[in-house]
Amino acid sequence: MRKGVGLGALTRNTQSSQQYASHGQLLQKSHIDELTTQLSVFQASLSQFSRTHAKDIRSNPAFRAEFARMCTAIGVDPLASSSNRGGSFWAEMLGTSVNDFYFELAVRVVEVCRRTRQENGGLIAVAEVRERIMRQDESIGGSSDVSEDDILRAVDALKPLGSGFAVIDLGRRQMIRSVPKELNTDQSTVLEAIQVLGFITHSMLRVNLGWDGARVQTVIDDLLSDSLVWLDGQADEREYWAPSFFKKSS
Repeated sequence: MRKGVGLGALTRNTQSSQQYASHGQLLQKSHIDELTTQLSVFQASLSQFSRTHAKDIRSNPAFRAEFARMCTAIGVDPLASSSNRGGSFWAEMLGTSVNDFYFELAVRVVEVCRRTRQENGGLIAVAEVRERIMRQDESIGGSSDVSEDDILRAVDALKPLGSGFAVIDLGRRQMIRSVPKELNTDQSTVLEAIQVLGFITHSMLRVNLGWDGARVQTVIDDLLSDSLVWLDGQADEREYWAPSFFKKSS
């Protein structure tokens, strides 16, 4: 006859479970300590890299963008990270405060967006903002080392202020929306069509998208009221163009 499990066996099982748990905690702590050490070594190497290449990071926008992407890939936010001196990580990289660099750029982005809002309804390409800023610098005899990546980071720096500025993807382009109103699906579809075709008409939308006349008229009226499209009544059929996609002359 099979004997039942005694108290001694239960005690041994309990002790084994406690030992396994204790061993697991020790392994977990060992892994955490190892990762912490590796992270410290990597941060030191990253800091050394930044000091060695500080000139390139300050003066070369492409190099600065790649360095920022490298930081993002490893979970380091240069805009938020702090150094031992109490300054931002970018303060060491750029030789100045992040506020002085990106917020001053953000102010210029805001100025461009507001100055062109009546033209484009508050929707402007990131590339156009960069071109306008560079032309401003050239007009006063200066030079600009601003990249599209810098423009994107400047807009991102405005988020804590609740400014309503945001970057959206529209077709193949990245656009800055400087008005709080969101584009609905139909509006985005029409603007993407204009980006590809240059302009749209009622018949083009009805034939290519299968929309009925009421739906076409509603979305066009909405875009017209927000100044996101312009009407050209000189053609046989009314054409609608988006000023945001006009090619700017240099």
